[in-house]
Amino acid sequence: MIPTEYVAHIKTRLVTSEQVFSFEIVEEWAQPDRGYVRIRMHLTNGDFLETAEYFVLSGETCLPERYRYQWMDRTQQRMYKRWDNVSHYPDLPSFPHHVHFHDGRVEPGERLSTMDLLDRLSELKL
Repeated sequence: MIPTEYVAHIKTRLVTSEQVFSFEIVEEWAQPDRGYVRIRMHLTNGDFLETAEYFVLSGETCLPERYRYQWMDRTQQRMYKRWDNVSHYPDLPSFPHHVHFHDGRVEPGERLSTMDLLDRLSELKL
């Protein structure tokens, strides 16, 4: 899947997701070998989710190279979770992938794409 198709696929998933009430594409661009998409979503339960993903084409797959996905309450004052791969927790076994929680905990994570996050949302009963 080339970058323009990947971004189009994300948009299709946003439109068809039962968990996404509304969304705004804040920024997007795609080149032949890389791209970026930043999205603000309001979920059906009222929560807010902001995503930012810079991805690169690797073979026939778009892989997230830098990402941040932050899930907050409806007022955007309380963070529930933030998944990212900023290089600041080198002692975690999954470095640089990690998850921040509302209580200050940081736990190992895994490489996560916007599509993976939308898959996780589809498993939840919001």
